[in-house]
Amino acid sequence: MKQVFTPITVGRHTLQNRLVMAPMTRSRAAFDGTPGELAAQYYAQRAGVGLIVTEGTQPSDDGQGYLTTPGIYTDAHVAGWQKITAAVHDKGGRIFIQLMHAGRMSHPDNTPHHRPGVAPSAIAPGTQMFTLAGMQEIPLPRALTTGEVRQTVQDFRLAARRAVEAGADGVEIHGANAYLIQQFLAPSANTRSDEYGGSIENRARFAIEIAQAIAEEIGADRTAIRLSPGSTLWGIDEGAEGPALYRYLVAELDKLGLAYLHLMHLGDDELLQDIRRLWQQSLILNRPGRPREQIGDDVAADLADLEAYGQMILANPDFVARLQANAPLNEADRNTFFGGSERGFTDYPALHAAN
Repeated sequence: MKQVFTPITVGRHTLQNRLVMAPMTRSRAAFDGTPGELAAQYYAQRAGVGLIVTEGTQPSDDGQGYLTTPGIYTDAHVAGWQKITAAVHDKGGRIFIQLMHAGRMSHPDNTPHHRPGVAPSAIAPGTQMFTLAGMQEIPLPRALTTGEVRQTVQDFRLAARRAVEAGADGVEIHGANAYLIQQFLAPSANTRSDEYGGSIENRARFAIEIAQAIAEEIGADRTAIRLSPGSTLWGIDEGAEGPALYRYLVAELDKLGLAYLHLMHLGDDELLQDIRRLWQQSLILNRPGRPREQIGDDVAADLADLEAYGQMILANPDFVARLQANAPLNEADRNTFFGGSERGFTDYPALHAAN
C-alpha cells in the first residue's frame, strides 16, 4: 500500500498522494444550481487525498437531471465554487470539477425549465427518478438535432472555462454511468443516422469533440475524462462491439494529451490491460466495492497510477491519515447520501475525534 502515499504529477499538477476522491452526487445545492453553504467545508475536510473530483456538475440547464445538483455556467455558480476551491487549496488539496450532462436521465420537475431531457435519440431509459413529488417515471427524452449536439459541445467548453474562473485545478468530463456521453456511445440509446450515430467512430465523435473543445479552452493538462466500459445502468447496452469502441475511443483521446483517464473497472481485465497500454497519461482506476485490504493493489501491480474511492472517503474525511495509521474506518450512512444538511455530509468524525 505504501506506493499510494507517494507524490505523482498529473497533468500540470503535482499531487501529494495517489488516492482520489471519486465523484459522488450529494444533491445539496440550491435550486438555481449554486453549491450549498456547507460544500466548502465538506470538500476541504477531504483535501488530504491527492485529488478531489467533485460531484457531477451540469454545464447547462439541459444538463441537469437530478434534484438540487450544482451547475457551473452562471456567475452565481462560479461565486459558489470559488468558496469551495479556495477552501480546498487552503488545505493544500487539488480539485477537479466533474462536468456531467445527464441527458435522458432527467425529470422535468428537477430542472429550471421543466422540459423533458435531451438525448441522442428519443428512447426512454425505462426507470424512475426521485423528484419533490416522490419517485416518478422518467419521460421520453427529446432527440437533439445535429446543431444542438454541436451546441452542447460548446456548453461543455463554456462550463470548463467557468470552472477555471472558479479556481478549479481542472475538469473531468463525465463520460460514464449512463449519462449523455455514454448514451451517445451505446447503440441501445443512440439510433441516429447523422455523423453522431451508427459506426463506432460516429458514436465516439461526441466524446472526442467535447474533450478537444475543453482542451483547447483550458489546456489538455487540465482536462480529464471518466469512462465506464461495459456499464449496463438504466438501459445502456454497448453490445458485442463495446470493447472495440473503447479501444478506439481511448486511442483517439490519448492523442489529445489529457491529464488523466478515470476508468470505472467492471471486470473486463483484457480490456483494462489494453487501455493501460493505449493510454500514455495518468490512469485512475475505480473498482466499485473494492475492500480496504485491496487498497494500493492496482498501483502496486502497475494497472493504474492512482486509485479512486467513493463511500470510504465520504465517511472518512481523514481517509489518508486513517490508512497510514491502520485505524478503523467510519461506515457510510446511506440514508444521508442525497439531500439534507450537515448530517452525513460534514459531521463524520475525524480520527482524533473518533478516539
